[in-house]
This record gives sequence, structure tokens and C-alpha cells, in this order.
Amino acid sequence: MENCKSIDTQLVGGNEDTGSTASQIYYLTHQISKLTSHLESHSEDYSSRRGLRKLLGKRKRLLFYLCSENTDLYAKVLKALGIRGLKGR
Repeated sequence: MENCKSIDTQLVGGNEDTGSTASQIYYLTHQISKLTSHLESHSEDYSSRRGLRKLLGKRKRLLFYLCSENTDLYAKVLKALGIRGLKGR
């Protein structure tokens, strides 16, 4: 969890602002990775699968917003978290 905090402070710029778009994307990515590993061992857990889809949609909307508002931070977030960017962006 210590590594998680350091990445989050790098993205946000030292503030502990958990409401910023970059922080929300970071925490959603962390939850998505936990749910993905859960679903690998429990493949028939449909309620968790639905929750995962909802989290993916929310992260996609936040990434779209961040891309349109601040492209430098968008690129930084993608690189730090190791996730793919939006199609056509």
C-alpha cells in the first residue's frame, strides 16, 4: 500500500486531494485489478463481473474527461498506471 500512496502523490502533485480526476482514476484502477484477480479464480461470480463493468465504465468516462481537460496529466496517468489510452485519442 506504501507504493500505492507514492504513485498517487506523484500523480496529484503532493496534495492529498482524493477528489481529483487523477486520484479517482488511480483508485479505480486499483479496484479493477483486485476484482480481476478475484474473477480469475471465481469465474461464475456474476455480481462481481457486473461491478467490474461498472468500474471500467466509470474509469473510461474519467479518462475521457481528463483527456479533454489536461492532456499532459492524461499521458502521465496512462504511463504511471500502465493502462491503455482511449481509442482515437
